[in-house]
Amino acid sequence: MIWLGVMGLSKGTFVQVWQPVPQWVPARGVLAYLCAFVSLASGLGLLWKRTATVAARVIFASLMVWLLVLRLPNLFFEKPLVLVAWTFGSTGVMVAAAWVLAEVRGVRVAQALYGVSLIPFGLAHFMYLDATTVLIPGWLPWHAAWAYFTGATFIAAGLAVSVGVFGRLASALSTLQMGLFSVIVWVPRVLAGPLNDFQWGEFVVTWALTAGAWVVADSYRDTPWLAVGKRPPATGS
Repeated sequence: MIWLGVMGLSKGTFVQVWQPVPQWVPARGVLAYLCAFVSLASGLGLLWKRTATVAARVIFASLMVWLLVLRLPNLFFEKPLVLVAWTFGSTGVMVAAAWVLAEVRGVRVAQALYGVSLIPFGLAHFMYLDATTVLIPGWLPWHAAWAYFTGATFIAAGLAVSVGVFGRLASALSTLQMGLFSVIVWVPRVLAGPLNDFQWGEFVVTWALTAGAWVVADSYRDTPWLAVGKRPPATGS
């Protein structure tokens, strides 16, 4: 979140976590700086135990408003649906992670939101195969097969977490998958040469999503790996 805040403040625009923002939104320039400041401040706050809960609640509230006001309506009014759902999924993963860190009630709801948010990730691998395969390193064979496999596993993990079947295992494996994507796809690109602003944003957001997935996976730490329908205890006040 810190780096996203720095990018947003330096460019005066919305970075990937907050994009897209419709043109009808008033005071877009001011709002872009506000979102960047929230990212930076909450990211710094998460680094210290004494401020971590407050910081998590700030980013949770901010992203929840974003999810309900901008992302959810787009599912019904904007096209193409898969790309709209992808932005909903990205925001949903971050909301779910902030929900867990904020220590408010409804951890199971946060986990279910995380699960639902994974499904568009998987669908996009099938609907936009060409855009997916170009990201796969050349040294890996069978690019289409890897794209289909990755998409199918995201969908399977999302369904499992959503309904509470093997939720801990599914969340852990989806976290590993996001982390591997970061290492296999983006790290070599960073090392290979300069990235443009969009690529830097994608690089940082991928790590942010991986961290968010890790937080949700950790919320299952008291749940057996192969539990079916087991709900975690409520937390928070």
